[in-house]
Amino acid sequence: MRRPKDEGFRVRATRVGSRKPEVRFEPTPRHIVRAMLELAELTARDTVYDLGSGDGRIVITAAREFGARGVGIENDPERVEQAESRARAAGVTRRVRFLREDLFAADVSPASVVTLFLLEEANLILRPRLRRTLAPGARVVSYLHDMGNWKPAKAQYTVDRLGWYHRIYLWVIPPAVEELRPAPATTPPIASRAQ
Repeated sequence: MRRPKDEGFRVRATRVGSRKPEVRFEPTPRHIVRAMLELAELTARDTVYDLGSGDGRIVITAAREFGARGVGIENDPERVEQAESRARAAGVTRRVRFLREDLFAADVSPASVVTLFLLEEANLILRPRLRRTLAPGARVVSYLHDMGNWKPAKAQYTVDRLGWYHRIYLWVIPPAVEELRPAPATTPPIASRAQ
């Protein structure tokens, strides 16, 4: 069996010096899709947003196998068309939709689960917005790449049929900072003593 490798087995492309990395389409392996959704403890009550959804396999699987709703965010019109066609073939068009949008600008606030298979650089750009926009308790799952110093709630390895290890991370959005502050102490009234 091969040693775990954090970097995965392929390198994804990025434009040097760009603020927003260009992430080329690389489909998430099917066994990883299921493992990501299981790690998120996906249920029929969830709404999954897949940023950089490509052919739509994550949100389609979420709808077909878990009964969840899903939204794929993808900027490539050919991939959006492909995902819509696959959703029709899977019979899940009432539970999923695909939007041609910039994944760095898309509104993900309705999501209870966000899935990512992007570059680490892209994850780091998205991290503050995900933490600010998603409701406390929402889950973020990333295949291969972490979020820098944001410690995951869980990380697991999945082994493929060739013996390669694939790391999957899960983060849970914490309560808002205001919710973490203790309530202001009130000073009890001073009791007067009879003299």
